[in-house]
Amino acid sequence: MTGRYTNHALQRLRDGRPVSCVWLSLGSVALAEIAAECSPDMIVFDGQHGLWERTTLHAGILAVGEASTPVVRVATNNSHHIGEALDSGALGVIVPLVESAAEAAAAVVAAHYPPHGKRSGGGVRPLADFANYSKACTTQVMVSVMIETELGLANAPEIIATPGIDMVFIGSGDLALSLGPNGAPGLENAIQLILGLCRSSGVPCGIFTPSVEDARNRISEGFAFVVAEDDIRLTRNGIARSLSAVGKEIK
Repeated sequence: MTGRYTNHALQRLRDGRPVSCVWLSLGSVALAEIAAECSPDMIVFDGQHGLWERTTLHAGILAVGEASTPVVRVATNNSHHIGEALDSGALGVIVPLVESAAEAAAAVVAAHYPPHGKRSGGGVRPLADFANYSKACTTQVMVSVMIETELGLANAPEIIATPGIDMVFIGSGDLALSLGPNGAPGLENAIQLILGLCRSSGVPCGIFTPSVEDARNRISEGFAFVVAEDDIRLTRNGIARSLSAVGKEIK
């Protein structure tokens, strides 16, 4: 399927090529438009911890257009949040806190229309061209699940083997919290274990990267998806850098 329903980032993953994204949490439609001007492979709208509301998400995805693949990290693993994100025009979802194969399968079912799933048909954008849109969704909607708890780690082989999962995304921050103080030193071992399981199963593996250097290192390790930049980090570091530079001149 070509045109506006083509998920170019998903195609890169299927071809074995890495994908980088810009991660947006601040809820700014203007910033989404600016990010799209740089044509990253993917723009992720954080609906779990970010400030996006239904109408701003709808507008933000419109601002991205076809320049990048719009994906939403949904608030929870349920059909309402997954359907809402896709109805807004996202071509994929990142589903948090998945701890079992059954939960992974539920995310897949929620993201696809019958007979492949149980997603409800509707929404302003889908209904504008529903015949073509629904056909495209069969192959173009990306379903990524997050492994980010001790239980999810224990069930990682079964989660990764779930049919319909396009990518596994490691939530290293929550995984560190879940492992606790005694388990934190083993965080990197856990990350590498999940990566190894994904690679042996042929499932792309992603991870949140807090810096460009970390993103480059993770790609060299075999990660298929990294965060090139996020709006909170960009804003905070940019303000701090400018204030520091100006401060040197006025002291």
